[in-house]
Amino acid sequence: MKRFVDKFRKKDDGATAIEFSMLLLPYLMLCLGIIELSLMFTSASLLEGATGSAARLIRTGQLQQSGQDPETVFRDAFCQFAVVLIECNDVVIEVTTLDSYSDFTPPVYDADGNMVSSGFDAGGSDAKVLIRVSYRYSMITPLVGPILNGADGTTLFMSTIVLQSEPYEFQGS
Repeated sequence: MKRFVDKFRKKDDGATAIEFSMLLLPYLMLCLGIIELSLMFTSASLLEGATGSAARLIRTGQLQQSGQDPETVFRDAFCQFAVVLIECNDVVIEVTTLDSYSDFTPPVYDADGNMVSSGFDAGGSDAKVLIRVSYRYSMITPLVGPILNGADGTTLFMSTIVLQSEPYEFQGS
């Protein structure tokens, strides 16, 4: 019996496989975390770009002069830019006019931490406009999400633009 145990103890054929199996889970979590963070930051960048692209319609007056529902036109322009990684139905849009740049107010959140929109008013020619777009990004991987972002595995992204629209209503002769 002692001979059998000594023979088994001296063998090291499966040592690499055992070491690999112990390191597999941490390595896999690290790789998934890197991919998840990359997707999350790509979504944040996409939100900023889509907001800037749609805000251009307000800045140039195209939205105000379109004759259509301004919020629908803005949302359509936003969704045309953000076609990947952002669910357009989950985006909260707030557009308000300001009397001066110092009238900037912080966003309002509900009990779940989501932004509450105070309406959509794109203003007119030469108006100061505050544009806020909010999106709650949900992690794709169920194991990495709670580690990076808490129990629900989501992160709130917000893009804010303050601009002055161009004087598109000309007073000519």
